[in-house]
Amino acid sequence: MANRHYPDKQEPQSGKSPILGQGHGLSDEEGLLIQQMIREEQHSARALHIPQEDLAQEATTRMSPEVARVIDASRVRQVLHMFNRDYLYGQGRFDEYKDGLLLKWGDGYSRKHIWITVENGNLIFETSHARKCAKPYCTGTHHVLMPDLYMNIDVINQELGDCFRRPVYERSDD
Repeated sequence: MANRHYPDKQEPQSGKSPILGQGHGLSDEEGLLIQQMIREEQHSARALHIPQEDLAQEATTRMSPEVARVIDASRVRQVLHMFNRDYLYGQGRFDEYKDGLLLKWGDGYSRKHIWITVENGNLIFETSHARKCAKPYCTGTHHVLMPDLYMNIDVINQELGDCFRRPVYERSDD
């Protein structure tokens, strides 16, 4: 059976649908309406961005040009925006730092994030595991993708799907 996101590929054998950066028929307008409904129902006052005055000293609202170039080339921002719209109903918050990009969601004890940085021209994903996994680009705590890997949208979808399914939980000392 052909995969609906990639017609040439087969469905995974695990029985689970992959989380891929592909739309699920939800328009941006529908996503905004759902986001507004959720926020009204939860009576949420939580901002979806950090006010400038509350940013940590090392935080910026702009990535460095080299980091922005790698983030743009990898298309991680576009995929994360689709995840936020389709799976988090716009409740995630994006923060830019000089060295990377962060998608945070949840509150209190359940706060999770996908942290992506750039070092030496490589795209680095913080992982939820503390030991080396089977991926050849795993360091034990990070997945380091060189340009040949981060330019491959299939690899980006796989990494972000894995990060979304097994996000890094914010430590209590953060």
